[in-house]
Amino acid sequence: MSFDFPTEVVEEGKVSVVVPELEAFVKEPWEYAPSKAPVFYNPLMEFNRDVAVLAVQTYQKMTKREISVCEPLAGCGIRSIRFAKEVEGIKKIIVNDINPEAAKLAQFNVDLNKLAKRVTVVNKDANLLLAYYAAPRRRFDSIDVDPFGSPVRYVDSAVRAIRNNGLLALTATDLAPLSGVHPKACIRKYGGKSLRTEYCHELAVRLLAGCLAMIAAKHEIGVQIVFSHSAYNYARVYATTSYGAKKADNSIQTMGCILHCFNCFHRETSKGLILTKPKCSECGSKLSVAGPLWLGELWNEEFCFSMQKLAEEKGEELKNQKRILKLLSLIKDEIDASATYYVVDKICDKLDLSVPALAETIETLRKAGFHVTRTNFNSKAFRTNAPGKVVKEVVTKLSRSYKQN
Repeated sequence: MSFDFPTEVVEEGKVSVVVPELEAFVKEPWEYAPSKAPVFYNPLMEFNRDVAVLAVQTYQKMTKREISVCEPLAGCGIRSIRFAKEVEGIKKIIVNDINPEAAKLAQFNVDLNKLAKRVTVVNKDANLLLAYYAAPRRRFDSIDVDPFGSPVRYVDSAVRAIRNNGLLALTATDLAPLSGVHPKACIRKYGGKSLRTEYCHELAVRLLAGCLAMIAAKHEIGVQIVFSHSAYNYARVYATTSYGAKKADNSIQTMGCILHCFNCFHRETSKGLILTKPKCSECGSKLSVAGPLWLGELWNEEFCFSMQKLAEEKGEELKNQKRILKLLSLIKDEIDASATYYVVDKICDKLDLSVPALAETIETLRKAGFHVTRTNFNSKAFRTNAPGKVVKEVVTKLSRSYKQN
């Protein structure tokens, strides 16, 4: 089959697929090649796809039966083709894209990998496709919504098309609104306010999870976040669903706000959707509010352990194995830790201090009796139940001791 644009063959995981030759569509160095190509393909999302393979396999093993999968925004189809090749126990995959060229290329890749018996390619509007599968006994076990930009316009349809105890994955690549750069856009899209804080990547994940929980609750569906992570350009959430009004109510009760003091680093959580703006208990300054957002767990321990075991078993087959195992190791330590994290560099910038070693800062807080862990969101950050005032005092003391030495 021939295409009206330059293509190349790439290998990822266990598959070989034909994709647009991205360099052919960039005229200026600053242009974003994937959005310029006639069919969307982003090589930088390979890590995202690696994690998705592990998550879907983990879910399948937990259900202990064959599952059906849908990718409503598939582009060239590489994600779903990897699911079909690398995840055991998948009986059916629906691959869809509204772009006729994308559907054509995805079908070519399905045939190339000899998967036509289990993988069906469709060329429809994503919401229309999901609405068709919203009826009982048609719904999918797993749906992966991975758009260019915000997934919000597809969440309602995806929630209706996911079965009870299904796995729903969402990617948001519009980090500017979610990270506090465009707070009005965040409220408009996700129903919550963001803040430009040092832990903005965690806020992005919690806002995305909160948006999912509120939309699902309208359909009397509860959600549990079983895994999440964030990279340089996206936030990613995996959630399992539970039918029933009580389950939906439980999800809503997990919503709340994070209150942040930009003056003294104090932060606290407040459950509930209605909130007044109190003053900081440490310095009396006005508190800024992020939310409503998800205040519950961002990871499920059993789910993460299973993903880690699978990653170890795959060995060199998984190109990003070391990076994934590092991510999972960090997450395992912070599952039960306090919400938000501290970045030592940011504290020192504000206080005009030299930056002490992160390991020494963590050890000092631990010796003082506080719970402290590193975080997967930022390599220079840590989580702790110590008050912001104590964190600031420890960092200041360590920084000054450096000067004296």
